[in-house]
Amino acid sequence: MGAAGIPASRFMTIAEVAEALRVSKMTVYRLVNSHAIQAVRFGRSYRVPESAVEDYIEHATVDPEHHHDGGTGH
Repeated sequence: MGAAGIPASRFMTIAEVAEALRVSKMTVYRLVNSHAIQAVRFGRSYRVPESAVEDYIEHATVDPEHHHDGGTGH
């Protein structure tokens, strides 16, 4: 924790998150609005904690053990 109980996490803009994930800004807005990724709203702007992006990536990662092969049986 940083000063005044504020997490010592870096905050990213929607554009920075989009660039980091290689998706469009609209996709990031959808993730934020569906609560798939945590964000903080300041006026009309959103900021996303870097840790929230890391959490999203961790939970969105495909597990090779449970990955389906499209029904080909291979």
